[in-house]
Amino acid sequence: MKFRNLIDLDNLTNDELMEIILLSDKIRKNPSEYANVCKGKILATLFYEPSTRTQMSFQTAMLRLGGQIIGFDNPQNSSVAKGESLKDTLRVVGGYADIIAIRHPNEGAAMAGALYSPSPVINAGDGGHLHPTQTLTDVVTLYNEKGRLDNLCIGLCGDLLNGRTVHSLIKTMSHFKNNKFVLISTRELGLPNYIKDILKSTDTNCSFIEIPTLQEAIPMLDVLYMTRIQRERFSSEEEYQKQSGVYVLDTEKMKYAKKDLRVLHPLPRVDEITVDVDDDGRAVYFEQTVYGMYARMALIMTMLKNSNKSVPKTLKSTYKECCSNPKCITNKEKYLPKLFIEVGDMLVCKYCEHRKLIDY
Repeated sequence: MKFRNLIDLDNLTNDELMEIILLSDKIRKNPSEYANVCKGKILATLFYEPSTRTQMSFQTAMLRLGGQIIGFDNPQNSSVAKGESLKDTLRVVGGYADIIAIRHPNEGAAMAGALYSPSPVINAGDGGHLHPTQTLTDVVTLYNEKGRLDNLCIGLCGDLLNGRTVHSLIKTMSHFKNNKFVLISTRELGLPNYIKDILKSTDTNCSFIEIPTLQEAIPMLDVLYMTRIQRERFSSEEEYQKQSGVYVLDTEKMKYAKKDLRVLHPLPRVDEITVDVDDDGRAVYFEQTVYGMYARMALIMTMLKNSNKSVPKTLKSTYKECCSNPKCITNKEKYLPKLFIEVGDMLVCKYCEHRKLIDY
């Protein structure tokens, strides 16, 4: 394995991803064999945003591997409340722990933290940008439930604009051949252009279509990935209410779905899946959470296997201006080097992947 940090599943090759998927299956089938593989190791969970499944899944994964956990689930209970920078927090905690999982409301925060941490960093969600370990959970679920990661028709429904789980899943599944993505959302919550650009540039014969209604889309799907409308991503309650409740999966719509459809959801749900769908054997979102624990056990084992503590070299800015995305971590933590790459006539932020035209 060549990757030190997991900021994006793009850090992994397809072969590396499959190794983790297969290892998670081995752990699931024989958990007692792995009960002490992380004895003496410490995982730090630094959660700047609320979480149930991701945080507890990481903690349970480390405990089941025989390791220990430290961290916080509310930054107001840490020195962050006193004004401590992300750099200083990661530099200090990286000296205590052997591996760190971080969730943060600002896009690109995991990458920023990894620039200063002596220990490997796992992105547990950075704003509306990416959520790679949820995607790892999703692909482990798909591999076990569908038996493959290619030649699938995958519907993604709900908040595709702010849904970091959606962005991560599409990016990862676009590496596998002949996958078709059906994008189901309102115009206001449509998929960001940079993700569409990734799909357009793929060499794996992947494609996408946009459909406004769930009922129209569901008959063609092998997988339906439902997402909630995220109240916390809206600037006002009024804007949230305009989008809330537009897409609801119920037993009536399930009548039109394939017999081997699988319904996934990153959870938590609000009202986008009615509770009676839970009894349908095609709904696997609760099983998905258990697959996620084994996926994170495999990831932690893999990353710790070849890790060594070292403070990364300081990077220099590649551009003079800050990222134009107000949600980017660089606009909060001003000391961070300004890192961009040129893609055609676009300047792409390496932290949050926000694009803007190059100003010559």
